Amino acid sequence: MSTAWKSLGALACGLAALAFVVRSPAASADAAGEKKAPLRHVVFFKFKPDTDAATLSKITDAFAELPKKIDAIQDFEWGTDVGVEGLSKGFTHCFLVTFADAKGRDAYLPHAAHEEFVTLVKPHLEDVCVIDYVVR
Repeated sequence: MSTAWKSLGALACGLAALAFVVRSPAASADAAGEKKAPLRHVVFFKFKPDTDAATLSKITDAFAELPKKIDAIQDFEWGTDVGVEGLSKGFTHCFLVTFADAKGRDAYLPHAAHEEFVTLVKPHLEDVCVIDYVVR
């Protein structure tokens, strides 16, 4: 293969990688052209001991439906503790909600669908921990 073709191939790969980075949520830009990092809203639940499996399923399903109801949510994932260190302090469920920025989170918190979810889950919680951070 000639050097010209190798150079052209490297250029094509570089442009493809650049296109991926530019489209990534972490690399979005505001009107001034400055990069804006997404805001992550991390929620940990410790349920009351008498919360049954059917109720847990109803709660996790309801949380997972929020991205369909609230446009500000860019990404959502959740899981249950599988740690081996024994440091979960009884928190069993973790939910990660991603917003473009604090404005997205600020629109989410008072949203009717979120308020409805809080009403559903609150009676079953022994404790909750929420941490918000901007991706670095």
